[in-house]
Amino acid sequence: MTKSVKISDIQKLAIPALISGIAEPILSITDTIIVGNIPENATISLGAVGIVGSFISMLIWVFGQTRSVIASIIAQALGQKNLKDVETLPAQGILIIISSSFLIILLTFFNSESLFKFYNASGDLLQFSVDYFNIRVWGLPFTLLTIGIFGIFRGLQNTFYPMVIAIIGTSLNIVLDIIFVYGIDGFISPMYIKGAAYASLIAQITMAVIAVILLYKKTNITLRIRFPFNPKIKSFLQMFGNLVIRTASLNVTLYFCNAFATKYGDEFIAAYTIAINLWFLVAFIIDGYSSAGTILSGKLFGEKSYDVLKKFGSDLTKIGVKIGVVMCIIGFIFYYPLGRIFNNDPVVLQEFYNIFWIVLAMLPLCSIAFIFDGIYKGLGWMKDLRNVLLFSTFIVFVPFIILFDNYDLGLHGIFYAFTLWILARSIPLIIKFKKTFN
Repeated sequence: MTKSVKISDIQKLAIPALISGIAEPILSITDTIIVGNIPENATISLGAVGIVGSFISMLIWVFGQTRSVIASIIAQALGQKNLKDVETLPAQGILIIISSSFLIILLTFFNSESLFKFYNASGDLLQFSVDYFNIRVWGLPFTLLTIGIFGIFRGLQNTFYPMVIAIIGTSLNIVLDIIFVYGIDGFISPMYIKGAAYASLIAQITMAVIAVILLYKKTNITLRIRFPFNPKIKSFLQMFGNLVIRTASLNVTLYFCNAFATKYGDEFIAAYTIAINLWFLVAFIIDGYSSAGTILSGKLFGEKSYDVLKKFGSDLTKIGVKIGVVMCIIGFIFYYPLGRIFNNDPVVLQEFYNIFWIVLAMLPLCSIAFIFDGIYKGLGWMKDLRNVLLFSTFIVFVPFIILFDNYDLGLHGIFYAFTLWILARSIPLIIKFKKTFN
């Protein structure tokens, strides 16, 4: 039985998880910065990266819930000291998810133009979105494989190897972005937005290969499919299903944000893209501590160390809020330089500066929501996470964004509604956790 969880124990898991967790937003931000500064059609290209990046992130978040489910099941089994009973589960779960992702690829690849018309894209913005998406989408199965393996490592209380994989993949992406987008005189012609997509694809494939190698070298769990299905597969599918519905609800929110920002004009979607990518970066930084919540709460719950779990939840929340406050302060200090990193169009920058303060102000609130998301995943309370997201999206966010649009609040309305959405996510999770463990 665990007697206590020290802050150093949390940091040991959270910091590597933080570094590995920001890999995906850094991939998107790298594309955003480099594409936003190309010599031709920078604003339209930036908008295309924003639209496609949002949709790709949606697919990754939906199918990538395998990481949380696998981590939860393995962490609880570790706490119960019956890890051998679940050794065959990860390979079976990952196979199901990757097989599903190929179906999604086929459906979207051949209908990508219609897909991005649904996001209100047209003309050059639509063409650039299709070009970028039709390359980058093929990285989805490799990313899902990597995410599934990350879940195995995290369930085993190991966040170091995911960090190593993420650092290698992100570094490679940055180097390839510069080479492919801008070209090398006399060797490689500039590929602009297509180059950014190829850079991301190669980085995703590389990360998957390294993840498989480390899994086989450092654990006793393999990706060899063995039948019959593990007895826990039903629990896996139930938890995954609840998280898919939850994540779909989350992406309804992001869809409305993108659709309204695109409707307002190219400069608005470009400004929104900068703001939301910076929000994603901070979200994934905080998610490192959320991952520590999943890992440790699952183990404590498996051990039935409920008093330790209660104190752990309180300590982790305080850490998360402090991080949110620090990120908010840093954002205000570098308020104007941050915008100029991404784009030099004065109209785009003005729209970004008009709303970035809202993004920064909501960060401490985001910390609470993300920390409790992680804890609930470790406990296996996926149904509660599903219900909270359905409520916050369809009862709170959607009505308010439509209302604010009706009053012509523009990007301000989008982020006001987003803030209310975060509040509606946080409060119910706090209430249930305190009631259960008091």
